[in-house]
Amino acid sequence: MENMTTSPRQRIHLLDEIRGFAVLCMIFYHGFYSLAILFELHWGMALLRFFMPAEPFFAGLFILISGISSNLSHSNLLRGVKLLGIALAVSLVTWLAVPSQIIVFGILHFLSICMILFGLLRPLQEKLNLWLGLGISIVLYLCTMQISSGIFAFGISLPDMLYQTNWLSPFGFHNAEFFSSDYFPLLPWAFVFSAGTFVGRWAAQGKFPRWMYPSRIPPLAWMGRHALILYIVHQPVIVGVCTVVEWAVKMIGG
Repeated sequence: MENMTTSPRQRIHLLDEIRGFAVLCMIFYHGFYSLAILFELHWGMALLRFFMPAEPFFAGLFILISGISSNLSHSNLLRGVKLLGIALAVSLVTWLAVPSQIIVFGILHFLSICMILFGLLRPLQEKLNLWLGLGISIVLYLCTMQISSGIFAFGISLPDMLYQTNWLSPFGFHNAEFFSSDYFPLLPWAFVFSAGTFVGRWAAQGKFPRWMYPSRIPPLAWMGRHALILYIVHQPVIVGVCTVVEWAVKMIGG
């Protein structure tokens, strides 16, 4: 057990750095999205298409880290309620300012609901064996990862009635008219968060490997610690930068 630490109060800087890396990828992705969709630049679309396959991976990484970190929080219920308020404000702003790019159930909405649920169900979750809970989370994610396409585990088609309305969109059920520029339904992503909460038990007990605790890339660690602020402010900054880029391209092109 030489590679394990026994101090639960020591900050796990690697988690901050991984979260910071995920935030950095998110910023690039939203930048390319803005160039392609909002400003209709052809090279922006090329960058977006190139980067798009990676988006679920860094988003999933961010969600997993959030689940792990929930074990280190004193009040997930309070954090979740506050984050839900911010998420609803983001929806309102996008609806008023850029209705064509409204955010209905984005990652902030998703994380806030997961935090609230974890805060309420934590006493029950802690009674479940860590390895069993982690295994169940992985299996349920694999079973529900195609829910939005109407498919459950082993190619089972789900009833069409689930997809005739958008009221169930937070769970992954929606019709063809549904749109959200940022969309992370509870199914299947809640099980990624859930997996993180089980892994997070090791973090809470100070049982992560020692090499995960020292900070090696301080800028990424800083981004990870300020992920929420960066998420809120990065999009207006991106739009401003893209406006300048669009103007420069037009000037150069004559």
